[in-house]
Amino acid sequence: MKPSILFLCTDQQRRDSLSVYGNPLVRTPAADRLAATGVAFGHAYTPTAICTPARATMLTGLMPHKHKLLANFERNVGYITELPDDTVTFADYLREAGYRLGHVGKWHIGQEKGPADFGFEGEHYPGWGPPVTHPDYLRYLDERELPRSSVRDEVRGVFPNGRPSNAIMGVYEGPAEGTFDYFIAERTIERLRDYARGYHESGQPFFLGCNWFGPHLPYYIPERYLRMYDPADVALPPSMAETFDHKPIVQRHYSAHWAFESFTPDDWRRVIAAKWGYGTLIDEQLGRILDALDRLDLAANTLVVYTCDHGAFAGAHRMQDKGPAMYEDIYRIHFLARLPRELGGAEGKRDSHFVSLVDLPATYVDAAGGPVPEHFDGRSLMPLLRGERPADWRQDIIAEFHGHHFPYPQRMIRTERYKLIVNPPDVNELYDLEADPHELVNQIDSPAYAAVRRDLMNRLYRQLRAAGDNFYHWMTTMFEVDVPRGEDASLSGFSKR
Repeated sequence: MKPSILFLCTDQQRRDSLSVYGNPLVRTPAADRLAATGVAFGHAYTPTAICTPARATMLTGLMPHKHKLLANFERNVGYITELPDDTVTFADYLREAGYRLGHVGKWHIGQEKGPADFGFEGEHYPGWGPPVTHPDYLRYLDERELPRSSVRDEVRGVFPNGRPSNAIMGVYEGPAEGTFDYFIAERTIERLRDYARGYHESGQPFFLGCNWFGPHLPYYIPERYLRMYDPADVALPPSMAETFDHKPIVQRHYSAHWAFESFTPDDWRRVIAAKWGYGTLIDEQLGRILDALDRLDLAANTLVVYTCDHGAFAGAHRMQDKGPAMYEDIYRIHFLARLPRELGGAEGKRDSHFVSLVDLPATYVDAAGGPVPEHFDGRSLMPLLRGERPADWRQDIIAEFHGHHFPYPQRMIRTERYKLIVNPPDVNELYDLEADPHELVNQIDSPAYAAVRRDLMNRLYRQLRAAGDNFYHWMTTMFEVDVPRGEDASLSGFSKR
């Protein structure tokens, strides 16, 4: 029998805000439970640290430069805002394999198109943040006699122009049951009940995606969660020591845009503690969904994946949110997956292979028994979920960025020890993650790292060429890369006159 698939996704969550990834203070028992019965990936990455492009990759199996949905529409600066009508997604392959397809929660893949446009059952909750006036949410609140959404005691900083900055946090005036995050979990459980009936009656498998809007800022959560963790216990990120010395100037600008200097160290401890509380609120919803999976007798034949679209700064590198800075804080993500032992899945395993969100569509199609489409950029994680160690697995990971608020192209390659980032508008970056895990010292011009720089430049260059990513054109003329023999480095087309 083909396994069902339950995909659970948070938004803008820091990997180190989960206890399974080493945070000794935060309580996330549901994530711990999932890791204990499945696989916790230690080197999982988003293909790009921005919502819409990352989510489009999880739908299409393509890196952003191929699906071309490169920016959130709310801050779009000229890129396309919808996937083309003829876009092929993993849903097309699962539907052919007999799957029922469902989606609950955040979509944010384009401006107008919603889940139904790609074959999923479920409401479209549009936008980057919780649409608290959506009729379905209001109906939910009214049916349970819960108050409409309201917030007090907002926390904001000051923009460089002197105006109040983006909202960071505030007290949601209602119980946990009234939050949009609880609501999403409730709608997911309702759909699981429906799908369970079809599964037990006819054996029809399903794919169901549950996508929370949190813990993306602003942290509008009940006061109990805002105060759940004592700010005095919060250790500030070591990368708050960032000086931006020999770093791209855009990072200093983003720090100003997010009003970093408006907040004192104690303010930042409050902000981080609030984000932790938000994470625990969502973990409680994860636990309710996992309980429902057990209660509905679905767990033994359901592949469960729990991850996020990208990470968050939350004060790290003197920044907030995410943006054109390819630090581990926003690119390295939590990624837990459980293939039931009845299906040969490993239990309680820590896996160190490089994996990416681009691998998810290939994994789904493989789990459904089909061949992985050749045009997918990722590869199936099923061998890793069974505890295997493929000899040909990738030895590095590639990521890309195209801009937010303004175009800003970047490419990154990360190996076990080193990371190279190419920034055409500014200085490039090279970090030794063993000697400098917080990425404070840019070694791009250091003679001691010249051989590393050349190696990573060539690795990145070769992979971008093979992938058809024309970013390699810039690298052909600017850096020490191995241009194929006989090729004109200028790419002018006149090399063989």
